[in-house]
Amino acid sequence: MISLRKNIAEMAGYVPGFQPKDEAAWIKLNTNENPYPPSPKVAEAILAEVGGDGANLRKYPDAGSRAGREEAGRLYGFDPSWIIMANGSDELLNNLIRAFAGEGDEIAYVHPSYSYYATLAEVQGARVRTFGLIPGRWELDGFPGRYAGKLLFLTNPNAPLGFTFPLSFIEELAGRVDGMLVVDEAYADFADENALELVRKYDNVVVTRTFSKSYSLAGMRLGLAVARPEVIAALDKIRDHYNLDRLAQAAAVAALADQNYFRECVRRIRETRDWFSTELRVIGYGVIPSSGNYVFASPPDRNGRRVYDALYERRILVRHFSDPVLEHGMRITIGTREEMEKTLEALKEIG
Repeated sequence: MISLRKNIAEMAGYVPGFQPKDEAAWIKLNTNENPYPPSPKVAEAILAEVGGDGANLRKYPDAGSRAGREEAGRLYGFDPSWIIMANGSDELLNNLIRAFAGEGDEIAYVHPSYSYYATLAEVQGARVRTFGLIPGRWELDGFPGRYAGKLLFLTNPNAPLGFTFPLSFIEELAGRVDGMLVVDEAYADFADENALELVRKYDNVVVTRTFSKSYSLAGMRLGLAVARPEVIAALDKIRDHYNLDRLAQAAAVAALADQNYFRECVRRIRETRDWFSTELRVIGYGVIPSSGNYVFASPPDRNGRRVYDALYERRILVRHFSDPVLEHGMRITIGTREEMEKTLEALKEIG
């Protein structure tokens, strides 16, 4: 008889965004992928790493991903000992829980945000607590004067809503958290500011990043974290020893190095995001000002499911959440200008 751990047997797994088999037939705006290809230098680096006969692939990669840490350090202004590379930022979130929260310990996150935090905590056997948002105020509903849990995850910019917490609010939280404050900056490259400087000021702040969004590398599974060296050393102890393959490491270095391409790609997405948000408001949609590569929008009748289904029939895929806090709207990834124009016309037609 199979004898699973009780928490594994009882938990529900995380459900990622729907991936249609015939992607080319859809306008796919449901998983916050970048509509533009990565820097051409990424493909060049991958091909160079493979080599003409593929012989390099017989050898293990650099276990410490040193070139990636050094390139990220140059870009962000940190010694490489403050940086770790990972198999997507999800690996970092998982290992932070493994490093700091034992079975029965509490972790917390802001709701709504990335529900995968709860899944990772449940795998570890940790307890989960959520703090809701207080509309119009930079406060968390029920947040104590001091939070004694092992980790607090703060997604900034918030996903799926898109707004950013002020740095002053994040800094205040850092001083009120006994454990680690993990600022999940998956979308920070599309925003005006980030929390990297707080890592220098507070020893309990960790900033995580992903290459999936702004660097167009969702298919490579790359992420990084910036934290105090003692935190990075702990994460190094528990990660897979060859967590990034040779091709992923080459892609990471090339993507980080080509900042001209990166900035132009981000500029185009932000410009389209702001145009699309304005046009949605013209047709009566409620739109939360976004600092990500997506918008959260509510139709005039606040029936997000109705509009989601109508878009689906037209092979336009967005993200609808059944959560009562979110079901009135949809999260819409920002695609190319052409894709967003087609989506806007469809929304006008649906009414």
